[in-house]
Amino acid sequence: MKKRFSLFLVLLLALSTFLAACGGGGDDKAQGGESGEKPAEKKEQVLNLLDSSEIPSLDSALATDQVSFIVLNNVMEGLYRLGKDNKPVPGVAESHEVSEDGKTYTFKLRKDAKWSNGDPVTAHDFVFAWKRVLDPKTKSEYAYIMYDIKNAEEVNTGKLPVDQLGVKALDDYTLQVELKNPVPYFVSLTVFGSFMPQNEKFVTAQGDKYGLEANTTLYNGPFVLSEWKHEQGWTYEKNPNYWDKDTVKLEKINVKVVKDTATAVNLYETKQVDRVGLSAEFVDKYKNDKNFKTELEPSLFWLRMNTKNEPLNNVNARKAIAMAIDRQAMVDTLLNNGSIVANFTVPKDFVTGPDGKDFRDANGDLVSYNVDEAKKLWEQAKKELGKDNFTIELLNYDSDSSKKIGEYIKEELEKNLEGLTVNIKQQPFQQKLDLESKMQFDLSFSGWGPDYQDPMTFLDLWTTNNPHNQTGWSNAEYDKLIKDAKTTLLGDLQARWDAMLKAEKIVFEEMPIAPLYQRGLAYLEREYVKDIITHPFGGDYSYKWAYIE
Repeated sequence: MKKRFSLFLVLLLALSTFLAACGGGGDDKAQGGESGEKPAEKKEQVLNLLDSSEIPSLDSALATDQVSFIVLNNVMEGLYRLGKDNKPVPGVAESHEVSEDGKTYTFKLRKDAKWSNGDPVTAHDFVFAWKRVLDPKTKSEYAYIMYDIKNAEEVNTGKLPVDQLGVKALDDYTLQVELKNPVPYFVSLTVFGSFMPQNEKFVTAQGDKYGLEANTTLYNGPFVLSEWKHEQGWTYEKNPNYWDKDTVKLEKINVKVVKDTATAVNLYETKQVDRVGLSAEFVDKYKNDKNFKTELEPSLFWLRMNTKNEPLNNVNARKAIAMAIDRQAMVDTLLNNGSIVANFTVPKDFVTGPDGKDFRDANGDLVSYNVDEAKKLWEQAKKELGKDNFTIELLNYDSDSSKKIGEYIKEELEKNLEGLTVNIKQQPFQQKLDLESKMQFDLSFSGWGPDYQDPMTFLDLWTTNNPHNQTGWSNAEYDKLIKDAKTTLLGDLQARWDAMLKAEKIVFEEMPIAPLYQRGLAYLEREYVKDIITHPFGGDYSYKWAYIE
């Protein structure tokens, strides 16, 4: 899914569970929210968190980003959800059966699952939601994630009507899904936000307002949004209609939107929030604190390059840019939070192949920092383009940490590539996503976190028609390798693995992106905060099991 940067955000997302921001005065005074509160007050099951961005959308058919999917993961529930051990556990589905050929899944739904308005959650809600994602009129950027379902691509491209989709309700509590090919990770796909159900009557009644306000969204997960003050924050409250409500300990989670790291740390110091992410300058200060924590997550950040615009329409210019940035200095000094240099598009320690070998160990580093080579390639590009000077725009997020990253990239490129001028355009999260989707940029500082545990969640991004490609790059050989890995090679897992390894190398032969780093998180979390579960794919955090000790 699309990641927004912000060390702080990163931090708070990991740390603050990325809830994203408490909305309003009462949030700061909840559990852990006042300086000098009595120990007994800490037993209140209230968690106070931070985020650096607004929620773009809670319509699961339209959501594309990290913030939205984290919230959806806590206020909605699909057939399955990720459990404490990051394996799928029953959600709305109690169980499922798979046909002998691996192409038909039959899910039995629990009869005690309800929407927050009291309506039962039924198989019809999944059929409606999935058809809505794939309906061309919806214009869902994530429709492709359902293309394993029979006729899904044909429906999404308008070649077949939506009623031909291979999904049907056999009765109110039995859902049948037909796939084009056996997909070994299909159950894990169902935990992802795009596969969540929707109540047709409610969605229809809300029209274009669905998912844009707390009261224009219907919930079936552990929590509901009781308040959503745009650009200020939001509040989760325990959902009394949730089928597994006895497991949920937290009564309320307040999330406050704060873009400045220093402000965020101050809120933690004054006991107004329970978690806070740390940017570089705060890591050294707090690294010996008993509440200091770090982790490496499978999220990558890179520069998208608009290959339609000059000079990025030249492969040597793109390679020069990728080689001209000292990423080691970036992660050691600017980030200082456990991030590592990324010379790849599939992260380290994310997934292993049929031979048990990590994808990264198999393919190694595919690009490196090399100023001398970057300068040679840049001079060659200038000759091929017939110009000595170029001015390009770097699209960036508007958070405190993103600003520092953008300024560093500008400095490195202008220092090492003679005749290049980089202008930075900082935008709020939602506006940046919109500009990126319209490809109104030259370079864009972007990130991606996995949607499911397979290299494909990163690799199919760069296929010609993927709506998240957003580089204009296209390569027929690459498209075929990815298509084969999704279809004909599913019966030969080693051949499939080899195809994906080869595909990743092709990206670096033509360089539509310049990878920067795999994100680490450094944060402070109060000792009384327990069991916020971090997930390696899908929605980053689950609060279902969290509690205040």
